[in-house]
Amino acid sequence: MSDEEIKNENEEAVEASVTEKPAKAKKEKKPRKPFNPKNMRLGFSDGFEKLQSNLGALIITCISAFLLMLAACLAIFFINVKGAEKVLVPDVVGKQWDEALIEMQIKELYPKINLRYSNVPGDEGMVLEQSPSAGAIVKGYSRVNLVISRGVVIDSVGDYVGKNLSEVQMSLQTLFAGQTKPLIVLATPSYIPDNSEAGTILEQDPPEGTKISEPVTVQLVVSKGPNYENTRRPYVIGQSINDLLQTIARTKIVFDITSHTATESEKPGTVVSQQEIKDEYVPNYTRVTVEMAMPEHSSDSDNVSGIFQEKLPDYPYPVPMKLDAYPAEGTSYTIVSFNHPGGNLTIPYEVPRGTTLVLSVADKVEARKQVE
Repeated sequence: MSDEEIKNENEEAVEASVTEKPAKAKKEKKPRKPFNPKNMRLGFSDGFEKLQSNLGALIITCISAFLLMLAACLAIFFINVKGAEKVLVPDVVGKQWDEALIEMQIKELYPKINLRYSNVPGDEGMVLEQSPSAGAIVKGYSRVNLVISRGVVIDSVGDYVGKNLSEVQMSLQTLFAGQTKPLIVLATPSYIPDNSEAGTILEQDPPEGTKISEPVTVQLVVSKGPNYENTRRPYVIGQSINDLLQTIARTKIVFDITSHTATESEKPGTVVSQQEIKDEYVPNYTRVTVEMAMPEHSSDSDNVSGIFQEKLPDYPYPVPMKLDAYPAEGTSYTIVSFNHPGGNLTIPYEVPRGTTLVLSVADKVEARKQVE
């Protein structure tokens, strides 16, 4: 084929391709379908039904994702947060409070302080106890309880001369209550006759103002009362129970009372006989035997009569006593108040049935009895 023929073929091919391109570019457009709302409703309904059918799986997926996220957060938290280190509790017992607090601060421990009186002079501000004890292993920033001494209650011997022995004993007992070793201990007193009232402290050793460096024992000389004082002999025959109680309260005579059931010739509830005494005056707290006629016990009677009896230790001097009545109904009252040297004690009474009788010696309950 000649060059001219090849050139003509190429020109014809180019012309054909030019003429075909517009034909290809022009595509026929399909006509649009008209809008139908029913088709939209059908599509939404199908989607909602699919969502309902997969709702369980969706919920499980959400919960699983939340738990997974929570576990991841907790893991990150515990990895990054470090707990308090454990420390050894130091031994601070016997040290001063400021030194103990510094040691606690070094160990990053917080002391909780309690103050208490001590019975050792000179230990004010010293740590007496600690809890937890020394050597215990605890977490940092924990609390340690410390008991710190406030010092002794008193630092010198008081003035007891002229005071009543019972009052001083009660005062010291209250002052050192709860302490195993009281700083002041009263020795057994020495009793001598004196014009002052019985029980009055006349001398003391060591004297007032003596400094206390350790527990001290105080020696006392106590009045036994005037040895020349006497009392007029009593005459109580015919007295009722109330009359005899008044005699017991105002005289310094000890009555040893016995009783029997009243006969027809005797008046119930009265004294029918007493021990004969020749002298007009007798020494104080002389014992006198008395016999009383008591009424028969009846279950119909509201009141009960009798003799309250108690065996007491012998006291070096007469001490104050009283007999109180506590009825089952109503307020309590005192039957009689008196002084007594101890030993055998007898007191007549007439009280409502069911009453409790309470004997107090120097304001301390010594005995009680219920009247049936």
